[in-house]
Amino acid sequence: MKIYRTKKGIVLENGHDLYLVKDQNWDEFINDDGLYQKLTNIVQELAPDKEAHDWLANALLPPVGSQEVWASGVTYFRSKLGRQEESKDSGGGTFYEKVYQAERPELFMKATGPRVMGHMQEVRIRKDSKWDVPEPELTLLISSSGKILGYTIGNDMSSRSIEGENPLYLPQAKVYDGSTALGPCILISEEALPPDTSIKLEIIRESNLVFSDSITIDQIKRKFSQLVEFLYREYTFPSGAFLMTGTGIVPDHTFTLQSGDKIKIHIDGIGTLINMVA
Repeated sequence: MKIYRTKKGIVLENGHDLYLVKDQNWDEFINDDGLYQKLTNIVQELAPDKEAHDWLANALLPPVGSQEVWASGVTYFRSKLGRQEESKDSGGGTFYEKVYQAERPELFMKATGPRVMGHMQEVRIRKDSKWDVPEPELTLLISSSGKILGYTIGNDMSSRSIEGENPLYLPQAKVYDGSTALGPCILISEEALPPDTSIKLEIIRESNLVFSDSITIDQIKRKFSQLVEFLYREYTFPSGAFLMTGTGIVPDHTFTLQSGDKIKIHIDGIGTLINMVA
């Protein structure tokens, strides 16, 4: 089952049917360890509503309220290699090998809820960066108690030139206006996603496909439960949190984003998140 946040209320998608849920606080609604059962009950009580299609077309918002968005780094082997390549001249390459092998994962704050862009909204590249890429990531919705409730699509915009200059510059490479997008919905499920779930990235420039790649989530080295456990060890999330689980698609040094590019990230079972580069 999928849920969408809109300007007029919450839309539930079950199969081919859409349902409207009005007068609900988003943060309170999704921060519920029994969210899947709650949605099941709502669908049984409500009739499908054609008006919901208009809400999705004209009033869609990012599926995040006051939740913070965090991110995991170097969870794919491809990512480890890419980070080592970008930072070899600064002497930081060994850091990524060590964190890939370590028990403790790399976790960092990506954005507060109000700073997150949604489906069909603009993301940005830094003006002081020369090498910029989107990082397509399966993103977890986690309750305040630490339970994984669902999954959405994340676009972790990144300056590889700044991060490669020095690993200590990671916050500047990752956190800036327009650096984070989520959407278009959240898949709520009591079951884990299949290991062969595919993440696909396409970048279109002036109607031409200039980059395309895909990977399956079974290439992620760490268990999602382990990432969540470390994130919640000494930090509380009163309204829950979102956690990007890392990227396995790393464009090489010959590719960088440009203003006007269209970024399309598709994840099986969830949908497609589209963002334009401002």
